Amino acid sequence: MNHKKTFKGGIHPDEQKQLSENLSFEVMPNPKHVIVPLIQHLGKPAKPIVKKGSEVKAGEIIAEQDGFISSPIHSPVSGKVSKITVGATVTGFPKDAIVIEASETNETVLMPPLDPEKVTSEGIRERVKLAGIVGQGGAAFPTYVKLSPPPDKKVDIVIINGCECEPYLTRDYRYMIERTDDLITGLRLIMKAVGVEKGVIGIEDNKPEAINKLKEAVKNLPNISIEVLETKYPQGAEKMLIKAVTGKEVPPGKLPFDVGAVIQNIGTAIAVNDAVVKGEPQLTAALTVSGLGI
Repeated sequence: MNHKKTFKGGIHPDEQKQLSENLSFEVMPNPKHVIVPLIQHLGKPAKPIVKKGSEVKAGEIIAEQDGFISSPIHSPVSGKVSKITVGATVTGFPKDAIVIEASETNETVLMPPLDPEKVTSEGIRERVKLAGIVGQGGAAFPTYVKLSPPPDKKVDIVIINGCECEPYLTRDYRYMIERTDDLITGLRLIMKAVGVEKGVIGIEDNKPEAINKLKEAVKNLPNISIEVLETKYPQGAEKMLIKAVTGKEVPPGKLPFDVGAVIQNIGTAIAVNDAVVKGEPQLTAALTVSGLGI
């Protein structure tokens, strides 16, 4: 019997992924009234560098990074700043925010594209920081920090979390199918930034189409492998994923760095590709809208 890698324990909730797994991404129209919180990441809030009446373009930095664990914020739309105020966030707590009235045109400011084969590890980290990329797996930790392991930590593997073990969610699954090559390039850039030779994409066995596409994409890349894992919740949790892929356990109070691993989400890897190859800052996010009531 072929036993797939996993972790001890876990549960098997009703997945309900069939509700959305075969639907492609749809782009929603920009709203006229946009509230941009200054804290969209772990760490310190960004500092606004625009004021009431400022004209901004999509992609323009409107709040700068404030400290090591922080992230710049870019305007998601072109328009005029109507005010800087305190507004509610997804957490329910009021935070400082920039309010923008969107214009009919949506001119976007991009950074110069970089050659993924020639860019240096420092160049990748700097681009990721400037692009405002934060983890898209939920924690929103500034990605450039995770690409900068402490000198005393020996990292030897980058693991991309493609498990998406939560019921209903299919965003990462669609990314793996629709943007396979961009995902692989993003992984290679992350490996280069961290300075490791081994990359793994961990994916649960309930995603055969994505597994086949990924295996085809890496067949000529001997340093990248696709690790098919048992479908189980919470297989995508950071410590469980590391245990399943490497057999190592992250001790209590320690980080993946401490067992030689860097973990990134599917969406984060694609955002790294877009920032380096296309010059796009992190302006958008994909999400699953699903359920029996939709």
